[in-house]
Amino acid sequence: MMDQSKPSGRGKTALFPPRARVILSRALVGAVAVLAGMVAAPVFAEPGGNVPVVVELFTSQGCSACPPADALLETLATNEDVIALALHVDYWDYIGWEDEFADPAFTERQKMYARAAGARTIYTPQMIVGGMEHLVGVRPEELSALIGQHIASPLPVSVSLSRANGSLRIDATAREPLGRPAVVQVVRYIPSETVAITRGENAGQTVRYSNIVRSWTEIGVWDGASPLSLSQPITGPEPTVVIVQEPGPGRILGAARLW
Repeated sequence: MMDQSKPSGRGKTALFPPRARVILSRALVGAVAVLAGMVAAPVFAEPGGNVPVVVELFTSQGCSACPPADALLETLATNEDVIALALHVDYWDYIGWEDEFADPAFTERQKMYARAAGARTIYTPQMIVGGMEHLVGVRPEELSALIGQHIASPLPVSVSLSRANGSLRIDATAREPLGRPAVVQVVRYIPSETVAITRGENAGQTVRYSNIVRSWTEIGVWDGASPLSLSQPITGPEPTVVIVQEPGPGRILGAARLW
């Protein structure tokens, strides 16, 4: 776990609080054991719910506490009710291993979530559910419950996607007034990569990463007053996600995925 609350002597903000490490290590003991059970849990398969639920994981190849969270995200990635996205941050790179998937923009997104929540620190691993709930560490039971709550709650925006002739077609409709304009974002990700880590806190480990975000682009602002219809150039075979979200970033109002 990394707490970005104090500057280190190496020019980056980094603090490794011992008490937090102990708490996290205890939490990890039972985390991996319940991963398989989460797949079969009815909370992820309840019919008639409003899906999918977007789960963002802020992680790093240089973070020793992150591999169990990466494994948990891999489990989530197999569920059609969940859009699981891994955003690799760059503030662990100075420890001795530079994360090839890290992007400063993802670090900034995590900081924006923290500011919106009134938090003064950011941590890895951290999951954000539906743009609202913040889970630090590996907490599969709480995560399962939150996903179930989001599945059972209707979202105000319906999103549909199609692709033809090198363009992504985005259609969205608001079921109720949005209250304020929403941000429309296009996300591209790599389904999986396996990385042999030779330095840093995870030296000697080979870790499989899932749904690795490679770009997160804001393409417009929508007031929700009339149906949205956009066309966006798109190349490459990577899966595409469109997320309609309150600015801040805040609550995710609607999302869809195109494989």
